[in-house]
Amino acid sequence: TCRTRGSDGYAPRTHPAGDLTYVRVGGDWAYVCLLVDLADRGIVGHSAGRTRDASLVLGAFATLDFPPADVQVFHTDRGGEFDNTRIDELLDVFDIKRSLSRKGNPYDNAVVESTNRLLKKELVYRNHYTTIEQLRHGLNDYVWWSDNRRLHSALGYRSPKEFTEQGLVL
Repeated sequence: TCRTRGSDGYAPRTHPAGDLTYVRVGGDWAYVCLLVDLADRGIVGHSAGRTRDASLVLGAFATLDFPPADVQVFHTDRGGEFDNTRIDELLDVFDIKRSLSRKGNPYDNAVVESTNRLLKKELVYRNHYTTIEQLRHGLNDYVWWSDNRRLHSALGYRSPKEFTEQGLVL
């Protein structure tokens, strides 16, 4: 249910959730990291690369179009790409709290896992990538479309941009 900002909803930019997914590129695996804003389901950060490690997460943070200091809590699973010294340093520099999902709780990261499923259905499975550059280009286009044009049922059939512009939260 949508409502105007209240005590239960997160302000935009303050609570992103992160996760990785894999994509076949030129016969090998590549990985995509998405940072999804829990306030409006917008993809606020993204990266693609050949290695599943902290550099992929740092690359996604590098694409934020707002200061990382706006982030209050970063929600992730317990994967090594998120729970490591390099990410600890980033979070410390910007005074961001970490929220790692509890062991055995598949629901903690459900929003970003759902976004990964949509990414695969709406982009990855419809294309064949032979280079990482092709994947990155397609990912950039997808993120713009998803944030500005894609209607989300959880947002009352609004785009994340429209939802935030109207001052609504989940």
